[in-house]
Order: sequence, then structure tokens, then C-alpha cells
Amino acid sequence: MLQVPALLASIVFASVYAGLFFLWQGRGFRDLLFYWLAALVGFASGHLVGANWGFVPWTVGQIHIIEGTLVALLFLAIARLLRQERKTEPKK
Repeated sequence: MLQVPALLASIVFASVYAGLFFLWQGRGFRDLLFYWLAALVGFASGHLVGANWGFVPWTVGQIHIIEGTLVALLFLAIARLLRQERKTEPKK
């Protein structure tokens, strides 16, 4: 279980990734919210994978940074594909 400082740091890391991704690919406020949620879920998933599988290549306190970052970036890429697919549907 993450303690409060580790949880807050994880939220900050995910928010930074989402913000940078939004600056690169985003268009509106909905994109920012969508990318932020994707980064949060991705970072949490990556951290859980690292914690459960026992990877310890580089951690900051309790946070598995490498695993969290890689999975957050994967989730952001998937989110971008989902947003792009949704925007290119023809209107009826």
C-alpha cells in the first residue's frame, strides 16, 4: 500500500506526463482530461506490475518509476489512438 507522499508523487508524475503529452498532441480541454486519466491509470498499473513482480531497477521511495512511466506512455499512446479514431468517424 502506498503512503500519502508516494501517492501524491505518483499523481504528480502522471500529471506531468499527461500535460506534456497534451502539449504535444492535445487540442481541447477534453483531450487534457482524457490524457490525464489515461496517464493516472497507466502509471498506477505500471507501479502495480513492478511491485507485484518484484522489479527494483530504480525506485523513488515506494514508487516504481520505470514501470509506471513505461505503462503510462503506453496508455497515453492508446488514448491518442482512441481519440483519433473517434474524431475520424464519418458523420451520418
